[in-house]
Amino acid sequence: MVKVEIVEEDAGNSPYSSASSSRTGSTDSLSSVSDNGIAPETLFDRLVALVDIVPPSTRHSISTRVENTANVVKRTGRVVGNIIWVITTSALLIGLPLALALEDEAKIIQQEKELQEQQQGVQQMLAPTSPYSQVPAQGKAAQGLVPPGF
Repeated sequence: MVKVEIVEEDAGNSPYSSASSSRTGSTDSLSSVSDNGIAPETLFDRLVALVDIVPPSTRHSISTRVENTANVVKRTGRVVGNIIWVITTSALLIGLPLALALEDEAKIIQQEKELQEQQQGVQQMLAPTSPYSQVPAQGKAAQGLVPPGF
């Protein structure tokens, strides 16, 4: 079981205390309490205050690690950028003309196929349609129906 106990404070020390005897009847709010002349602290002020807390040897080691990391990132970025540049220019100078040449060759092959199909269509139209009337081949006799005696 939990026991709740009221702790008495000095009424004169706390800026939040009121003159009333009631603990819940205070009319003062937190916004009405004065700052006592303390300016708000910025993040930069807090970082500057760390200079006094962190020893010089630790500050130096942190500084060198940050510089080394920045140098490694710069060198890595430069190398990766150069590699990307080489790949991109190679693709543009070699790959693009090669792709265009292959596309042109594919068009030529397609045109040859169409021409060949047209020629086959013309030959089929000119060829006789009757199975009995075939043109004799060179040096061979006609293979159609031959009347007796011939």
